[in-house]
Amino acid sequence: MKKPELLVTPIDVAHIRDLAEAGADAVMIGEQRYGLRLAGEFKREDIVEAVKIAHQHNVKVYVAMNAIFHNDKVDELGDYVKFLADTGVDAIVFGDPAVLMTVREVAPHMKLHWNTETTATNWYTCNYWGRKGAKRAVLAREINMDAIIEIKEHAEVEIEVQVHGMTCMFQSKRSLIGNYFEYQGKVMEIEKRKYEKGMFLYDKERDNKYPIFEDENGTHIMSPNDICIIDELEEMIDAEIDSFKIDGILQEREYITEVTKKYRLAIDLCAENREEYRKVKDQLLAEIEEIQPKHRPLDTGFFFKETVY
Repeated sequence: MKKPELLVTPIDVAHIRDLAEAGADAVMIGEQRYGLRLAGEFKREDIVEAVKIAHQHNVKVYVAMNAIFHNDKVDELGDYVKFLADTGVDAIVFGDPAVLMTVREVAPHMKLHWNTETTATNWYTCNYWGRKGAKRAVLAREINMDAIIEIKEHAEVEIEVQVHGMTCMFQSKRSLIGNYFEYQGKVMEIEKRKYEKGMFLYDKERDNKYPIFEDENGTHIMSPNDICIIDELEEMIDAEIDSFKIDGILQEREYITEVTKKYRLAIDLCAENREEYRKVKDQLLAEIEEIQPKHRPLDTGFFFKETVY
């Protein structure tokens, strides 16, 4: 049975070795100037080293260029894409068509993954971008299991699904946190807020804490819970989903590594020994719950929500 790729987001270059040993098949990296909500910041020299280390361990490297590019950055894209192509990265993740057009001009051989975060909700749209040059579509987190399976049945491109980690609920290009502090008469540098793990919006009515941080791409508000479906992989593996993603943003490296090990075991057993997987899947979920941060409860996201038309 075909196994899905296990894609993980590392914190830094050294973390890639740990993830490779833990069983990751691919990593997604990048820098915030071009990519959205990455677990760590990878400048050009870091990307060069990351590709070298990852390929030594037979791990693929995908670089995020999924930010929204205004005119002031468009002229930079060609140089960055050429650098990525020369470095030997395995794919570029994009959402803005400016990246697609740039890749066509500068590196037409480069593999592209289409990821607009929220609009990959049906197979027709995935195939449309496939005809434009994308080899993979990253599905929105807001669709359920039935929709995922239907998309895969009709997709002409690879399909990637996030199986673990938090989801972005809101993004604004504005510096909302900075504006708030300035309104209070305080000054807080963006560098100190970037990937800050201790800032939350608190919803008293729902008793939820929403992680919030600000970077060069604006303000990001994340979901109060983390997705975890390590015990619900069977349908998607049977449907031959191409890639499972573990998103490690705002998590510690040890946590990401341990979760990767458990998903590696779960995927292997589910594909090769279904009865054994059914015996251990609840235990694997319990082990993740033990290391899960107390303010980040686990749930199944939208996987089992009913679709309302």
